[in-house]
This record gives sequence, structure tokens and C-alpha cells, in this order.
Amino acid sequence: MAASEAAGRRFFRCACYCTENLFLSRYRLHVRFVGEQQLRQDYAQILESRGCVTPEDFKEVLSELELEVQRRKQMIQKAEERKAIIAQLYKPVQPRVYTLREPFLAPEFVAAAKYSLTPNANLSGLLRYIEVISDEKKIYRLQIFTKDYCRMLLQELEHFEQSDMPKGRPNTMNNHGVLLHELGLDEPLVTPLREQYLQPLTALLYPDYGGGRLDSHRAFVVKYSLDGDVDLSYHYDNAEITLNISLGRQFAEGNLVFGDYYEVPKDEMSYLELPNLPTYGVLHRGGQLHGALPLESGERWNLIIWMRASVIRNLMCPMCKKPPQLVEDEGYGDGFTLEEGDPQTVGLCTLT
Repeated sequence: MAASEAAGRRFFRCACYCTENLFLSRYRLHVRFVGEQQLRQDYAQILESRGCVTPEDFKEVLSELELEVQRRKQMIQKAEERKAIIAQLYKPVQPRVYTLREPFLAPEFVAAAKYSLTPNANLSGLLRYIEVISDEKKIYRLQIFTKDYCRMLLQELEHFEQSDMPKGRPNTMNNHGVLLHELGLDEPLVTPLREQYLQPLTALLYPDYGGGRLDSHRAFVVKYSLDGDVDLSYHYDNAEITLNISLGRQFAEGNLVFGDYYEVPKDEMSYLELPNLPTYGVLHRGGQLHGALPLESGERWNLIIWMRASVIRNLMCPMCKKPPQLVEDEGYGDGFTLEEGDPQTVGLCTLT
């Protein structure tokens, strides 16, 4: 889909955003939350097994979840306020990183994208350019950016982090990072990266997962350090396809770990461990269970792009596993669309 076509469409979020997959970092647990009685019924036993044993502990859990739900309900307004302030007051230190240029991209990545656009392109031909990490799990790796571009981008991200600008955080699992649409890096950098270079690859790599019909994304950078986020709990992404690019810095350990697709029973899963290689990106299905092992030293920055195909997710929300109940949102939302005459127009609601 062309950028102009996508820009003219409205994108939505599923209402389950305020009830599903709320993360309790202290207990390393994702929960569904609609009220105290439901929480006790569904999670009392597992919470107790993980250390939530006193009434005060449970009260803290309730308070944390209620605050998170309130934050999510106010997210649209707060994000728009932050973006406006940043656009008006923030002065980039590396303005060149805000526009995607082909010299910023690794030659093999450019060659892979160009091959994928040729009339006779096929999967076996594409795999000459891409490292197959696991054919069974559909995990692939290739260099995305040059070292110089990663260096400049990290300088810009650190400059923003050290500024007094307001900052939204990627999610409840990542407390240290940058939302690229708030910083102004989304449309001039990530959108052309997805449309011009990534979608030709994903159309061949993931034809059954919307790889050729990607029409939106959510992009953010996460930072791992010993005095911040050290690791990442096991989870799956709200995306059809994910690209995880290691931007670099000096670090030890913190390898990625992959299980199977979320539909596979946990007792039947096989696991794969993969080191982070600076400038390289790992492509995987959004529903692939994965996490990051603890960092032992240094710091690491990763650029995450959740790529979405409305033709897939409009049928079933990947988070609540139900037809999405559409909620107004800003920008690309969570990638759901509302087509003319769609029966989902009934009951359309708004986050306030």
C-alpha cells in the first residue's frame, strides 16, 4: 500500500487494550484485569506462588493495575501533548537520521529488497541474501543499517533521553526507551523502511501472516542497562511480523531467546538462543514467543518495529483472540481498520 493511501485511512485499537495483557513486573506475569473479583478468581494461586502472599501485596497489585488501566485510557491525549511539545521545542543533534537514505542501509539488505521486487522473485532466491536462523520457527537475520547510521541514531536517541522533553515509554515491559512517532522519526524513517524495503521481503518470507499486505506499524527503541531494564520477560508481540534491530553499544550477554508460536503447548516447545549482533535485524512472526536474557554488563539499544496487516488482524485481535471491538486511536493505532459497511461500526467507542 502506498504511503498516501495509508495516510487517508483511519486506524483503530481494540478495546481489549485496557483489559488484556497487563504486565506485573514484580511477579513477571501478564494478566487480564476487569476487576478485583475476576483477578482473584483467575490469578490468586499463581500470584501467591510468586510471592503475593499478604493482603497488602494484593492491594498493591490492584493499585498498580488500576493505575495502568487509567494510563492506557488517557494515552491518546498524553501522546498528542508530548508530540506537540517535542515538535515545537526539541532540537535534534543528528538531523540526518530523520530521513531514510539508501546509503544508511546495508548493501545486502538493499540487494535483498531489490531482488524481492523482480518479476520472478521467490523464497529460495531471497534466502541467498538472508541468514535462516530457524526454518521451522521462521526466524531470519540480516544486516539492516550501516555502522555509521547506527552510531548517528544512537547519538540522537541519547541526546533526546538526556533532554528535558516529555517522554512516553514503549510499554509496561520496557521502561527505558523512545517512541519513534513522538520523536518525529516514524513517517520519514520507519514508514519508507517498511513500505520500500521490508514488505518486499516479508511478502516472500511470511505470505500466510500478511507479509505482503502490511499497512501499519508501531516502532520504538528499548534500552537495556544494569541500572534500568536488564532483561525482557517471555511474551509475544501485538504484530503480524516483528523486526528487532540491535543498534549496538558495548554489552555482554542479554541474548534473545525464542520458543514456538503461541498456539504450541508450552510443554511441547523447543527453544533457541540467539546473540544480538549490532546493525543486524532479526525477523520473526509476532506470535513467536520470545524474550531477552539478563544483560551482564554495558548497555544495549534495540529498535523494534511491530508490523501489522489489517487484512489479518481485522478478523481476530491477536491479544484477546476475538473479533476486535474498535476504539478510536491516533496515528496507526494498533493496526485495525474499519471498512465501509463493516458491521463493526456498531458500538464504536472512544478512549477518554
